[in-house]
Amino acid sequence: MPLLDLKDVTKDYHLGKTVVRALRGLDLHINKGEIVAIMGPSGSGKSTLMHILGCVDIPTAGKAAIEGTQIESLSERQLVAVRGRKIGFVFQTFNLMQTLSAQQNVELPMIFQGIKKKERARRAVEQLTKVGLADRVHHRPNELSGGERQRVAIARALANDPEILLADEPTGNLDSESGETILELLKKLSTEDGKTVIIVTHDPDATAIAGRIIRLHDGRVVEEVSNV
Repeated sequence: MPLLDLKDVTKDYHLGKTVVRALRGLDLHINKGEIVAIMGPSGSGKSTLMHILGCVDIPTAGKAAIEGTQIESLSERQLVAVRGRKIGFVFQTFNLMQTLSAQQNVELPMIFQGIKKKERARRAVEQLTKVGLADRVHHRPNELSGGERQRVAIARALANDPEILLADEPTGNLDSESGETILELLKKLSTEDGKTVIIVTHDPDATAIAGRIIRLHDGRVVEEVSNV
């Protein structure tokens, strides 16, 4: 059974009297441990697909399942619980709290899961060490390079040990060297830790680590390429 399974998914947005169809009968199956790159021009449906895969939104029509559970049948509270336990998000703009240290930023998702303070601190240091920032745990974002900030963001995404990492343009604000470091880290999290990594990207270099490349156009999958 696929970890993520979308069948004939349609997503409509209502803008006044206008209906915008962002996804049009899309099928997509992602297995545990895969690295999948999702590409396409602006307006192709990448962000909408990301939101559905991340249980942030539900389809207008069709079926979307995570580990066999249909997300459209879940309440908002249940969707929040699924996101908190099973999915880690990495963003192009890092989305770090500027007034908090790296360790405190990584601890944030654990607070919402009710993890005790001592355990939060232990896990945060463990994850920062995993991403190569053992000597930066007390630094604030403005004291870190772009690549280091993105590694803090990845450590934060890993805080609750999710099965799925959703990375939205993770190299978009980085120079080529830092971007390569981030991609190697994402690859390692899949090959060594068994994480399922989904990368939405315009960066051709990001596709090099993916086992599959999915290309979208006008809300449909127009090409699927195996990169193995």
